Amino acid sequence: MKKKSKNKPNTPRHEEWTVKEQTEVLEFLFKVMPSKSRNAVKGILKRGQIVVNDKPTTQFDDILKPGDLVQIRTRVASGVKLKGMKVLHEDDAVIVIDKDSGLLSMGSKKEKQMTAYRQLMEYVQSIHPNNRVFIVHRLDRDTSGVMIFARSKMIQQRLQKAWTETVQERSYIALVEGTVKKDGTITSWLTEDKTYMMHSSPKPNHGQKAITHYKVLKTNRKFSLLKVNLDTGRKNQIRVHMQDLGHPIVGDKKYGSAMNTISRLGLHANAIKFKHPESGKIMRFESEVPASFTRGFK
Repeated sequence: MKKKSKNKPNTPRHEEWTVKEQTEVLEFLFKVMPSKSRNAVKGILKRGQIVVNDKPTTQFDDILKPGDLVQIRTRVASGVKLKGMKVLHEDDAVIVIDKDSGLLSMGSKKEKQMTAYRQLMEYVQSIHPNNRVFIVHRLDRDTSGVMIFARSKMIQQRLQKAWTETVQERSYIALVEGTVKKDGTITSWLTEDKTYMMHSSPKPNHGQKAITHYKVLKTNRKFSLLKVNLDTGRKNQIRVHMQDLGHPIVGDKKYGSAMNTISRLGLHANAIKFKHPESGKIMRFESEVPASFTRGFK
């Protein structure tokens, strides 16, 4: 079996092997992907990522003959056009996207179709009807930036259960009101009321503990641009903590903002660094800071 790798511009990334002796598809895949679990290999086949002589297959017992060309495509072409988001990375375990402000991560009572989750489901199922995606973590509708989705329930649970150990960096850029003079850390306990509003308390164990670190990147008399890192990922954590600081996020009327000069929420998830749930490889993805965030400092 001869292994080759291809990575041509504007084509799906894949690896390929030439069959040397007659065998079944699944048995062949087990041999050429020894570092993957048997369930992971079965998942790749089930999702339609295996191509034999340029024809996709999901049949585990298809017969391979000497000379056949077998390919595993980590990103398969899809006819679905994604709106308000783009795919930064895709493999057989995870999909990493860059989400625009205004797009829901997943459905609500009012919106069930135009969400990142629903669009990704259509995207992967256009490749094969058995494909699925699973929410790993969320971003608020009006927060833009990097998000991770899992390709299976098992990977979702693996990431969520070991989130603190797996995610080595999760940074945001926040445009806030007023002049923040120095870097700092905010620690408080958050609770949610019946109107879905989050409240912050300095009292230990009064809710979920939340820790937010912030660093001043730019500042003037009207605004400050902060880099924010989280030790915990609570709902609305950064927004509540910036209100606690006395410098609410621009455009965040819910948590004390009095201005909206950029016509959106001034919060962007600009980077995430994590250990891949299957390979163990450290991966980092970054999204550019929206131009509107820095315009006021020129």
